[in-house]
Amino acid sequence: MKKKHVVYLILLAGAMLLILIAIPFFHIYRTYLKEDKIAVETPKGYTNDASRLNLTKMDTIIDVASSKAAIENQLRRLIAYSKTKNIPISIAGAKHSMGGHTMYPDGILINMRPYNHMQIDLDNNILTVGAGALWADVIDYLNGYNKSVAVMQAFSSFSIGGSISVNGHGWQKNTPPISSSVVSFTLMDANGEIIACSPTLNRELFGLAIGGYGLFGIILDVTLKIVDNTNLKFIRYKINSSEYLDAFKKYASDDNSVELVFGRLNITNKQFLENATLNVFKKTGEQSDANGKNSYSQIPIEVKRLVFRSTVNSEYGKRLRWDLETTLGRFASNNTVTRNQLLHDDVSLIENKDAKSTDILQEYFIPARHFNTYIDELKTVLPHQNIDLLNITIRDVYQDEISYLNYARENVFGFVFLFNQKKTTQDEEAMKALTNVLAQLALKYEGTFYLPYRLHVDKNTMKAIYPKADDFFSLKLKYDPQEVFKNNFYTYYR
Repeated sequence: MKKKHVVYLILLAGAMLLILIAIPFFHIYRTYLKEDKIAVETPKGYTNDASRLNLTKMDTIIDVASSKAAIENQLRRLIAYSKTKNIPISIAGAKHSMGGHTMYPDGILINMRPYNHMQIDLDNNILTVGAGALWADVIDYLNGYNKSVAVMQAFSSFSIGGSISVNGHGWQKNTPPISSSVVSFTLMDANGEIIACSPTLNRELFGLAIGGYGLFGIILDVTLKIVDNTNLKFIRYKINSSEYLDAFKKYASDDNSVELVFGRLNITNKQFLENATLNVFKKTGEQSDANGKNSYSQIPIEVKRLVFRSTVNSEYGKRLRWDLETTLGRFASNNTVTRNQLLHDDVSLIENKDAKSTDILQEYFIPARHFNTYIDELKTVLPHQNIDLLNITIRDVYQDEISYLNYARENVFGFVFLFNQKKTTQDEEAMKALTNVLAQLALKYEGTFYLPYRLHVDKNTMKAIYPKADDFFSLKLKYDPQEVFKNNFYTYYR
């Protein structure tokens, strides 16, 4: 072969390689360009939540005061006004619930965000924080002391009071929900009185308000357990989904050095739910560097978001993301990162900026004994739906013995679903039908569903899954007989 032919073949091969490399990034960029990024602002006098499907007109929207004395006087006046005018109060923080839990039509909306003070007690490893603070604020504050949050969700964009009101859970290994990390809190009740609540003080009210969706009063000052800000090493295992429980036990649950762990199921059509990744973060034993840089956390948020958003209505995008995470992702293994850097991820990482659609979360909690059978049945349910599935992650959640309306009544695995839904009546009905199928499936396998999301599960199924629901609503009237505190969740399920 002549030399010029060899050079030509090398150049041709190089060009083909560049094309193959460029195709995924062209797809991501094209997806970004296709987004209808029309800003949809909430009109004055209205509120909405993370679903972007609950635009609701309010009578009054009040930002609370930032100081303790001022907020108490302000809220007492509001409660008195509510009773006199018979206008219910709802309570909001970051508004990341999706079923109208932070609103009641023509009611008074209290925005707790300005109440965000913090004070640390290093001798007892506890933090006192105003309920309006975001977890991101808390992490920034604790980072200066090389301390970290004990239990929190995957994103730091939620408020402390909101997380307690939904009793959120985290991805901290072998850990119950946030209820287990709450030492105490103060709550203003329907009479304007400040009540101290803890596992030993007003225990019933303590358990009702945690996971109580703002129906029992206004959470004000929260005392939380904190831990050291450890240095962690990231390791990813690619496994068959049928092997997940064994891998979780071996590489996470039984390994005392593992602090954080989550799983992810493959949702591509070709290998739908057949394989998974187990992602663990192990203590290195080295001193953490609060200001340290690491490759795990240095990928720009917008780049991560574009890769994630490329999966919307695209099988190619779903395969691309899976390949990037499981193949290219191996090069990130063994990199170190601090606990605080991991917990500081913002929800903008997956943000949907398309005004014509919205992303809907659902979560179902399944005991380990039904884990594999549950996944097998999901294979027959999900592919036949018209709703676009974007993600399924897996979290382990230990038994919760504190919250009255608890979803983890034994040790369970939480399956977190993220769907993309068009803002049409047809898609809303399709989502409602799918949700009820999934709720019935959870009931079949002795599981539960998470209550902060769309109010789609019918009342009979909800009460079958939460047999204490009627007692919960009766106790609501015991503590708030005039129904000062109301929201859409309450009026739908009571």
